[in-house]
Amino acid sequence: MAGRQLHKLSARKAETATEIGRHSDGGGLYLTIETGDHARRAWIFMYRERGTGRRKELGLGSAKGPKRSGLTLAEARTKAADARKLLAQGRDPKKEREVERGSAETFGAFADAYLKSILPGFKARTAAADWKRDLEVRCKPIRPKRLGDVTTNHILAILSPLWMTINRTARETRSRIERVLDAAESKGLRSGKNPAMWKTLKPLLPKAKRSKRHQMAAPYKDIPGIVRMLRAKQEGADTTVNQAAEFIILTAVRTSEARYMRVGEVDFSERLWTVPAERMKTEDDPEGTDFEVPLSDSAIAILKTVIPTGAKPDAYVFAGQWSKDHAKSLGQNAVLHALKAIYPAMTTHGCRSSFRDWAGDETQFERDIAEMALAHKVGDEVEQAYRRGTALKKRRKLMETWARYVEGVSNVATEGDAEVVGLPALGGR
Repeated sequence: MAGRQLHKLSARKAETATEIGRHSDGGGLYLTIETGDHARRAWIFMYRERGTGRRKELGLGSAKGPKRSGLTLAEARTKAADARKLLAQGRDPKKEREVERGSAETFGAFADAYLKSILPGFKARTAAADWKRDLEVRCKPIRPKRLGDVTTNHILAILSPLWMTINRTARETRSRIERVLDAAESKGLRSGKNPAMWKTLKPLLPKAKRSKRHQMAAPYKDIPGIVRMLRAKQEGADTTVNQAAEFIILTAVRTSEARYMRVGEVDFSERLWTVPAERMKTEDDPEGTDFEVPLSDSAIAILKTVIPTGAKPDAYVFAGQWSKDHAKSLGQNAVLHALKAIYPAMTTHGCRSSFRDWAGDETQFERDIAEMALAHKVGDEVEQAYRRGTALKKRRKLMETWARYVEGVSNVATEGDAEVVGLPALGGR
């Protein structure tokens, strides 16, 4: 901002000056004259943006001259003083004006336009309908309100009736309101703290007990038969979905982790698949961390079958039925439908339950190793870092044992070679 001296100009000079350029009145206020006697005359306020130090200009309006109307020097000084007050409060005068100009826009109108703009990025079939329901039905009380008038109390009034009964829906609604208001702020239509931020709402809402949905799972004794049927179906299929289902069973990973698996994530020499952190984000681990999946002989065999020669590192391993170039992944429910076609009382997440039941009932592997194989957090950060190497070796033994059980060859109950349950060989790949 300009020097501390204020009121450098006189009222007469402000109205009669013709020299092209900027004439300082002090405190960031300038009279600008652009051309000759009939010049374009205007008042501007110059200041530096807080945090970055970048110079910014705020137009205050045209300036009064000998032959034209406009703001007088006194009126311009009042506007400049108002801008300085905003700066002293840590607020940006230019952004405040943009907010004021857009203050007439309602939450409902802006939310509808925002939803339309992000529709192309949705992958789930129901995403658009879910957003529309939340923004039109659940947010009905705030739709007529101006964007700048939506407060935390308004958000609480929407969330409170849902919070203890359908908590997941309440959380999704809150997140969508936050995104809408963030977008409005980015467009200069509102300012200040977002009233839908979880950090703001958390102390005001009771702690809800989240009910765990139990996924249908096949008894682990049925898994070898399910895999045989998947292989039989694969023989006449023009898709990788059955192989993807078997791979998910063998590795006990989440369906989304396998669906979006890319060729470059697989290290065949190390027999290891590294799932990137961004695909490992969960409510318990919102930041996500890379997860290493040891690959058994059976899992390796599937990957060598489905990955085409010369595939690019970013190609999807399990491609959609019509994606011959592996540029698109399997559909969201493709694996689920493949499993249910064979075993109706089963879900993809249930495959993980089958594995966990087997590990607990039929083997002597440590409980923590089985939990870590499912990418569940065990112990604190120090313990996790300390055990990383050993856990990977033990998890590799566990997954090889599971693969032999799935193949119907044997069920090894210890971390050594002793077999406590012998099963007849049911045929290889």
